[in-house]
Amino acid sequence: MEGRNQTVQVTKFLFLGFSGMPRDQPIFFLLFLAIYLITLVANSMIFILIQLDSNLHSPMYYFLSHLSCLDICYSSVTVPKILMNLVRQQPTISYNECMAQMFFLMTCAGSECAMLAVMAYDRYAAICEPLHYSQLMGREVRVPLATASWIWGLLDSAIHTALATDLVFCGANQIHHIFCDVPPLLKIACSNTYVNEMALHTASVFVGVSPFLLVVISYVYIISTILKIRSSTGRRKTFSTCAAHLITVIVYFGMGNLNYNRPSAGYSLGVDTLVSTLYCIITPMLNPLIYSLRNKEVKGALQ
Repeated sequence: MEGRNQTVQVTKFLFLGFSGMPRDQPIFFLLFLAIYLITLVANSMIFILIQLDSNLHSPMYYFLSHLSCLDICYSSVTVPKILMNLVRQQPTISYNECMAQMFFLMTCAGSECAMLAVMAYDRYAAICEPLHYSQLMGREVRVPLATASWIWGLLDSAIHTALATDLVFCGANQIHHIFCDVPPLLKIACSNTYVNEMALHTASVFVGVSPFLLVVISYVYIISTILKIRSSTGRRKTFSTCAAHLITVIVYFGMGNLNYNRPSAGYSLGVDTLVSTLYCIITPMLNPLIYSLRNKEVKGALQ
């Protein structure tokens, strides 16, 4: 209780992410606003198309609609607060808002990792087990898988947030970041962060690495099956059905690895800000663009 009472003494945090670029803040405001609007419009468009077009009522697009919802939530957790701080030129956030932002951010991050793994399994079932696809990915299977993905991220986030509320900051309230996340909070805590760090490393294995390995295993089988197709046209057509998902996986997990698993030495505040922006703000905008630009069925629904 003593640690909790001391922690509450820090009533707000100050973000230092844009502190060295005061003259560029109007440019950053316009850039982040444009990114956020594109993210909202593009993901909402994908979600609405999937609901309205009967040609898109398949398991793959069912999971894609969930991914679009996740990307909208993902971006909405951080960008509006960043925009507000840029307008006021007071990059602050209250303690309770910081904990809430971190909770929802990590919920979306963990859920998206799981959802991408589920989508990889869907592509495996469609390409490697086409005769049993309707059974493997029927409604009684895909609905629980999507629900479990959301719960997966929620439970992971709840653990990290609960541990973060016990951190003691001893009056230190300057976060070297542009939003609240576990690693930057651990850097300014003056209490023992061993449990938090172990939880973060454990989560990186179960929430990050495990889904990625499932994706890799799925695509080993998928590529093996595609290579057995005799027709080059058939191989190209089959691979095109999962190309958008593969690009999304590479971008998301690549940025996630840079954000959470890079060494702390040799990186400046500017690099931290750039990597976090790419991972949490740019990626949700790219996902619908990747799917709409590379997917004939989505482009057909748009037309």
